[in-house]
Amino acid sequence: MRASSDSTGRRMLRIVLGVIVALVVWTVVVTACDIAMRKLWVDYALVEKSLVFTLPMKIMRLSESALSSLVSGYAAALVSKERIKSPLIAGVLILAMFLPSHISIWHKFPVWYHLTFFTSLVLLSLAGGLFRRPAGISKGAVAEAALPEA
Repeated sequence: MRASSDSTGRRMLRIVLGVIVALVVWTVVVTACDIAMRKLWVDYALVEKSLVFTLPMKIMRLSESALSSLVSGYAAALVSKERIKSPLIAGVLILAMFLPSHISIWHKFPVWYHLTFFTSLVLLSLAGGLFRRPAGISKGAVAEAALPEA
């Protein structure tokens, strides 16, 4: 019985570590993207504090969040060795962290923007986790499975 509880404990620890890594990775990636956007897009930098974004700026903001969610979900799956649980938990936690701030700025953005942002946090974190190849499946097996039968 002890071996089973040790195994379960290690699995839970990996899931928790995966979630923590995902939160850090999401923050680092989104911050790096935002810094790059401010440096490369002068008009964006000028309106960032006022949140008066053009449609292309809104799309870029959603894109940097999407990239961050995919990468963080993948990182969570790598660390936890769980393709679903830790990426999903991380996505839900990121969503929970952003809900209060988005409620306070709800009037500054169209509904589609908020809904796209909210849903993408969870769905793309999960998708990022699913990019991780399942344990025990080699690259060759993945490539072979993708080939059509003759």
